[in-house]
Amino acid sequence: MGQKAKLTEIAAEAVEPQSEELVQESESETTKTPAATSQAEEEQDIAVEIAKLQTEATPEKDDIVAPQDDRAWYVVHCYSGHENKVKYNLEQRIETMQLHDQIFQTVVPTEDEIEVRGGKRRTVERRVFPGYILVQMTLNDDSWYAVRNTPGVTGFVGMGNKPTPLRPEEVQAILKRMESDAPKIKVTFKKGQKVRIIDGPFNEFIGMVDELDMERAKVRVMVSFFGRETPVELDFLQVEKT
Repeated sequence: MGQKAKLTEIAAEAVEPQSEELVQESESETTKTPAATSQAEEEQDIAVEIAKLQTEATPEKDDIVAPQDDRAWYVVHCYSGHENKVKYNLEQRIETMQLHDQIFQTVVPTEDEIEVRGGKRRTVERRVFPGYILVQMTLNDDSWYAVRNTPGVTGFVGMGNKPTPLRPEEVQAILKRMESDAPKIKVTFKKGQKVRIIDGPFNEFIGMVDELDMERAKVRVMVSFFGRETPVELDFLQVEKT
């Protein structure tokens, strides 16, 4: 199966179990609610983000995380903003239910990000997939039940009623992103917006964003200089929204 098809599969609806059985088909049709639509959009976002990660951090063949026995990584949907609490709750359940040999790791993917506010730079920790955590486990009735019934968990991401595991390449891309030493720069402006230059010879000039170069982390700003519009190339961190 191709990578695009796989990512599409991962972005399918989160599992909403009808009973405590691992796999149970639902024959009834349900009307999509705004909440369900929002969740579907979030799950599509996670697939897009994984695709970006793979592009930015394509692993070498020898670096790919090799699966051990039948364990795999799964994406679990939870309440946004409660990722760390859900991780803690799940780890407590693993202890209580003695499932160390079935559920191995729980990860909240994060990365450092530099943002500019009020002319000041600061580094903040950003969740890569808000509303989701990653769980490495051997999928069976016991492990599925433990994860699915953890407080704060709303379901697995998968196709139909079957959780879909991440590919080793996808896991490696996410882990490499988390281990990166260089913080990502948060871009709060877009083409056509007014920005203030906060560093360099054009400090305090107001201009219009003309072009963004995401690869080089550069922005071209049109500023009025001696009565004419002049293009100035700057780093993302040299400008802020007005």
